[in-house]
Amino acid sequence: MSQSRYDNAVARYFEAWNATDAIARAKAVAQAWSEDGTYTDPLADVRGHAQVAAVMAGAHEQFPGFEFRQTGAADGHHDTVRFSWELVSLADGSAPVAGSDVVTLAEDGRIRTVLGFLDRVPTA
Repeated sequence: MSQSRYDNAVARYFEAWNATDAIARAKAVAQAWSEDGTYTDPLADVRGHAQVAAVMAGAHEQFPGFEFRQTGAADGHHDTVRFSWELVSLADGSAPVAGSDVVTLAEDGRIRTVLGFLDRVPTA
Protein backbone atom coordinates (compact mmCIF):
# COMPACT_ATOMS: atom_id res chain seq x y z
CA MET A 1 0.00 0.00 0.00
CA SER A 2 1.20 3.50 -0.72
CA GLN A 3 1.70 6.26 1.81
CA SER A 4 -0.61 8.47 -0.27
CA ARG A 5 -3.46 5.97 0.29
CA TYR A 6 -3.00 6.32 4.05
CA ASP A 7 -2.61 10.10 3.89
CA ASN A 8 -5.74 10.47 1.74
CA ALA A 9 -7.81 8.36 4.13
CA VAL A 10 -6.56 10.36 7.13
CA ALA A 11 -7.26 13.66 5.36
CA ARG A 12 -10.85 12.56 4.65
CA TYR A 13 -11.16 11.44 8.29
CA PHE A 14 -10.25 14.93 9.56
CA GLU A 15 -12.46 16.61 6.95
CA ALA A 16 -15.40 14.65 8.36
CA TRP A 17 -14.54 15.35 12.00
CA ASN A 18 -14.09 19.08 11.32
CA ALA A 19 -17.30 19.57 9.33
CA THR A 20 -19.54 21.77 11.49
CA ASP A 21 -22.57 21.76 9.17
CA ALA A 22 -24.76 18.63 9.29
CA ILE A 23 -25.06 18.35 5.49
CA ALA A 24 -21.32 18.82 4.92
CA ARG A 25 -20.60 16.32 7.72
CA ALA A 26 -22.92 13.69 6.21
CA LYS A 27 -21.22 14.09 2.81
CA ALA A 28 -17.73 13.95 4.34
CA VAL A 29 -18.58 10.85 6.39
CA ALA A 30 -19.91 9.10 3.28
CA GLN A 31 -16.69 9.94 1.44
CA ALA A 32 -14.48 8.79 4.32
CA TRP A 33 -16.29 5.69 5.69
CA SER A 34 -17.62 2.56 4.01
CA GLU A 35 -21.40 2.13 4.43
CA ASP A 36 -21.06 -0.26 7.38
CA GLY A 37 -17.91 1.38 8.75
CA THR A 38 -17.44 1.57 12.51
CA TYR A 39 -16.05 4.04 15.02
CA THR A 40 -15.09 2.82 18.49
CA ASP A 41 -13.40 4.76 21.30
CA PRO A 42 -13.81 4.77 25.10
CA LEU A 43 -17.00 6.87 24.76
CA ALA A 44 -18.62 5.50 21.59
CA ASP A 45 -19.18 2.29 19.66
CA VAL A 46 -21.15 3.01 16.49
CA ARG A 47 -21.70 1.61 12.99
CA GLY A 48 -22.83 3.25 9.76
CA HIS A 49 -22.73 6.78 8.41
CA ALA A 50 -25.57 8.25 10.49
CA GLN A 51 -24.21 6.99 13.81
CA VAL A 52 -20.64 8.07 13.00
CA ALA A 53 -21.90 11.54 12.05
CA ALA A 54 -23.92 11.72 15.29
CA VAL A 55 -20.78 11.07 17.36
CA MET A 56 -19.04 13.89 15.49
CA ALA A 57 -21.97 16.24 16.06
CA GLY A 58 -21.81 15.44 19.78
CA ALA A 59 -18.11 16.34 19.88
CA HIS A 60 -18.85 19.71 18.27
CA GLU A 61 -21.63 20.35 20.79
CA GLN A 62 -19.30 19.53 23.69
CA PHE A 63 -16.36 21.50 22.24
CA PRO A 64 -17.70 24.41 20.16
CA GLY A 65 -14.99 26.41 18.43
CA PHE A 66 -12.53 23.51 18.36
CA GLU A 67 -11.08 21.54 15.47
CA PHE A 68 -9.31 18.21 15.19
CA ARG A 69 -5.71 18.40 13.97
CA GLN A 70 -3.34 15.61 13.09
CA THR A 71 -0.11 15.53 15.09
CA GLY A 72 2.84 13.89 13.38
CA ALA A 73 2.75 11.66 10.34
CA ALA A 74 0.41 8.78 9.60
CA ASP A 75 2.09 5.37 9.75
CA GLY A 76 0.60 2.53 7.74
CA HIS A 77 1.05 -1.00 6.51
CA HIS A 78 -1.27 -3.32 4.58
CA ASP A 79 -4.82 -1.96 5.11
CA THR A 80 -4.04 -0.36 8.49
CA VAL A 81 -2.96 3.17 9.36
CA ARG A 82 -2.35 4.82 12.73
CA PHE A 83 -2.06 8.50 13.59
CA SER A 84 -2.37 10.91 16.48
CA TRP A 85 -4.49 14.02 16.85
CA GLU A 86 -5.39 16.91 19.15
CA LEU A 87 -8.64 18.82 19.63
CA VAL A 88 -7.52 22.44 19.39
CA SER A 89 -9.34 25.61 20.44
CA LEU A 90 -9.52 28.09 17.56
CA ALA A 91 -9.72 30.89 20.15
CA ASP A 92 -6.59 30.26 22.22
CA GLY A 93 -4.80 27.25 20.73
CA SER A 94 -5.25 25.09 23.81
CA ALA A 95 -5.65 21.37 23.18
CA PRO A 96 -7.48 19.76 26.12
CA VAL A 97 -8.08 16.47 24.28
CA ALA A 98 -5.60 14.32 22.37
CA GLY A 99 -5.67 10.80 21.09
CA SER A 100 -4.42 8.13 18.74
CA ASP A 101 -6.46 6.16 16.24
CA VAL A 102 -5.88 2.91 14.40
CA VAL A 103 -7.88 2.70 11.17
CA THR A 104 -8.53 -0.24 8.85
CA LEU A 105 -9.26 0.63 5.24
CA ALA A 106 -11.62 -1.08 2.81
CA GLU A 107 -10.49 -1.93 -0.71
CA ASP A 108 -11.87 1.37 -2.03
CA GLY A 109 -9.70 3.30 0.45
CA ARG A 110 -12.56 4.31 2.71
CA ILE A 111 -12.52 3.57 6.42
CA ARG A 112 -13.83 0.17 7.54
CA THR A 113 -12.99 0.50 11.26
CA VAL A 114 -11.62 3.09 13.66
CA LEU A 115 -10.28 2.15 17.07
CA GLY A 116 -9.70 5.38 18.97
CA PHE A 117 -7.70 5.90 22.16
CA LEU A 118 -7.87 9.01 24.32
CA ASP A 119 -4.37 10.01 25.42
CA ARG A 120 -5.33 13.29 27.13
CA VAL A 121 -8.73 14.37 28.43
CA PRO A 122 -9.83 17.44 30.43
CA THR A 123 -9.94 17.09 34.17
CA ALA A 124 -13.32 17.73 35.78
